[in-house]
Amino acid sequence: MKKRKQWLMLVCIALAVCLVSGGMLYIRQKNNNKKWSLIYIPKTEDGTNDFWTSLISGTRMAAQECGAELEVLAPEREQDVEVQNKLLEEAIEKNPDAILFSPSSFDASDELLQKAKDKGIKITFIDSYTESNIQDMTVATDNLEAGKQLGEYARTFLNKDSQIAIVSHVKGVSTAIEREQGFREGLGDYNKNVVDVVYCNSQFDKASQLTEELMEKYPNLEMIAGMNEYSSVGAARAVQKHDMEDQIQVVGVDSSQEAVQLMEKGVFKGIVVQKAFKMGYLGVTETVRMLQGKPYDENVNSGCQLVTPENMYSSEIEKLIFPFNTIK
Repeated sequence: MKKRKQWLMLVCIALAVCLVSGGMLYIRQKNNNKKWSLIYIPKTEDGTNDFWTSLISGTRMAAQECGAELEVLAPEREQDVEVQNKLLEEAIEKNPDAILFSPSSFDASDELLQKAKDKGIKITFIDSYTESNIQDMTVATDNLEAGKQLGEYARTFLNKDSQIAIVSHVKGVSTAIEREQGFREGLGDYNKNVVDVVYCNSQFDKASQLTEELMEKYPNLEMIAGMNEYSSVGAARAVQKHDMEDQIQVVGVDSSQEAVQLMEKGVFKGIVVQKAFKMGYLGVTETVRMLQGKPYDENVNSGCQLVTPENMYSSEIEKLIFPFNTIK
């Protein structure tokens, strides 16, 4: 009788294990086959900006490959925090499985993002992040490292008396803070030679205007460093307009076809290029992995590369500065 009870107990345990295993397998298969709903809110969808165009293309290709539904909601201007937050509210009302977000402000969206989390919506930051650690995942360039690469390269054109100015994009946003910090670290003891920092609010024309004001204010200026595509290209346009490329060295972050042309003409001395398409692609694929319950990395570095007139036409660099919508 005792042996029979033990046998029955073993059979029950085995059945329970089978039921649990079968249930977990069913859930896993169901998650793998589910058509996940994603909403991506970048800082802008601007056809004149190669970085955002390439990044958004990456998200769309990844969504197609993963069988996910992706909606892109974007402000017209990168610095329009109010519109971005309205789009975030709209996204929360739609209750997707995940919201992918590129915050234009370091703290203005935290309350809304918490509201999304409270509804069970997963949050992935792409390109930048906010003050509170609210996200489930971040996919971005290591902006400190990007700035440091730029600063170390820029230093090779300078001496102890050189005057340097920084044209940045949006004051207070994480990418601007970290790139400037990294750039100063890369400059080393030449950091003390930075005479001014200005912000163009991610507008080409504003960056050009500010650069012209800097050239007038500091007639001995020897270098201008732009911290994103708008600020870098805008600064380079102003330097070229005034035929100052022999006196003022221009370096920057982010590439575009115009930036490549300006480098060919000797205006840009170096650009740190982000892998924008890869960033967008990984933002979606890693979010889907997270939703499926698979292992994922909470912090994904999408990488960057220093491009100079000497290496710009090597095969690997050409893939980066002439994007063909492929993972690099």
